[in-house]
Amino acid sequence: MGRDSRGEQRIPAPDVFPDPPVTSRPEALAVVGAGPAGMAAAVTAADHGIPVTVLDAAARPGGQFYRAPAPGLGATRPEALHHGWDVFTALAARFDRHVRSGRISHLARHQVWAVERAGDPSVERDSGRDGGADGERARGCWRLHAVTGTEEDIGTVVDAQNLLIATGSHERQLPLPGWTTPGVVGAAGAQAMLKSGLVLPGRRIVVAGSGPLLQAVAISLARSGAEVPLLVEAAGYEFYARAPTTLAANPAKLAEGARNAAQLLRYGVRLRTHSAVTAVHGRHRVEGVTVSRLDRDWRPVPGTGRRHDCDAVALGHGLEPRTGLATSLGCATRERADGTHGVVVDAQLRTTVPGVWAAGETGGIGGVHLALVEGELAALSVVRLTRAETARHSDGGLPRRAVALRRARTRMRAFAEVMGAAHRPRPGWRQWLSGDTEVCRCEEVTADRILTSVSELGAGDARTVKLLTRAGMGWCQGQTCGFAVRELIGPAASGAGPGRQALACPVLLSVLAGHPPATGAAGDSDAAETAGGAGATGEPGGTSGSGGTSEPGGTSGSG
Repeated sequence: MGRDSRGEQRIPAPDVFPDPPVTSRPEALAVVGAGPAGMAAAVTAADHGIPVTVLDAAARPGGQFYRAPAPGLGATRPEALHHGWDVFTALAARFDRHVRSGRISHLARHQVWAVERAGDPSVERDSGRDGGADGERARGCWRLHAVTGTEEDIGTVVDAQNLLIATGSHERQLPLPGWTTPGVVGAAGAQAMLKSGLVLPGRRIVVAGSGPLLQAVAISLARSGAEVPLLVEAAGYEFYARAPTTLAANPAKLAEGARNAAQLLRYGVRLRTHSAVTAVHGRHRVEGVTVSRLDRDWRPVPGTGRRHDCDAVALGHGLEPRTGLATSLGCATRERADGTHGVVVDAQLRTTVPGVWAAGETGGIGGVHLALVEGELAALSVVRLTRAETARHSDGGLPRRAVALRRARTRMRAFAEVMGAAHRPRPGWRQWLSGDTEVCRCEEVTADRILTSVSELGAGDARTVKLLTRAGMGWCQGQTCGFAVRELIGPAASGAGPGRQALACPVLLSVLAGHPPATGAAGDSDAAETAGGAGATGEPGGTSGSGGTSEPGGTSGSG
């Protein structure tokens, strides 16, 4: 079997490759995603002597939130568009130190597309302390399949005794007439353009949607020289006043809100709440938007639409946990207050699948500080388990730190729930649509086609709509349109969680043929759809770049 110039194994054609590829040495912990949660988990585990392999789709650690300009751009102040940059630099220094010592193996540009259980599948009982998900853990190890390379045709396999999923989130979009016009970008995407490429999507930019990320985006754009005449927020901020105890327990969030308000005022950004961009105008490029006032259910109030000139629009309606890898393993999810579905975890960040942990926005949107806390807490749980197995170390110091982290997590999760409820899309947004509005942009499926599949063809769930219309069958695999499609189907589907997928992202058929996943494939037609549909090009799905970083085209920017 050959290896390329980087020493990585190249997968030969399936017909000459009957056996699985040679795997790397089993590590105690594999972390998928090198965003804030993944980095915090990796360095914490490494600090306690645990060998860790970190796999991430990006070239450098930090995730979407701590995205920085490429070295070739010559940025002199990469921290200018960040808050908490000192936290990241300290974390990155610890990460690099462990990479140099060999305690952390960092596999950059590695897209994990499947995980299977290898080795002895028998299950043994754990102590079950601290409210574990089910008090069990599995022997054997996890086998992670990843692809890398310019054509994503180079396969890598990593074995690990424990698995931590920190795949972050991607941006949630609600379609509207004209949103496919050049010049319309995701709000988090605009932030990413600035952080990584030092470019603006336009000169006069309207920022619109819902959620606290919008304020950060508007400030970043204005600080970088763009004119931001309007920040259009579909919800309001009065909802926060209904949770005074939670607010009082999170004074840093109050201070952040006050700073943002002052910055918006400084840069002349006019804030309009309970309003939405309900149409984008322009044929070859954005020329303006219609902004309408909304009622409490987000229905446009007749006669309130007003046109505003601009040459770009940054749209975003919150973030969605990136759960594809977790659901492919059978991890349970639950609906959060913002209408998204996050992975279910216990107090130690253990999922419902023994031997698998999840941290950060994979379990629900909550911001970068919560992700850092959860990453460390999950790693301490793994350390504790590993120490119990080997009995080679004492447990000194672990419980006290874990208790403090749990308290912080509880406090921040409570705020995240308030934030999610305040900005959760209301059903009236569907009245923004016209019949020919494209909902699924990959497959050019309009709102009318989706509604017809429901009203005339009897579709009652997203999978049936997908089969009838191809909505969600494109290269992003429904990450952009999935929420909107479920909402259009109606109440029967709007609360449904993400379907279980055999593959976490599209991969080449040659890769799939050489390494059939053993986990989660039975009875799931998504495998065939991924391999045979438009997604069979090897393009990574979603906006956050998998392997998982956070900030989806977006971010943990809610924090």
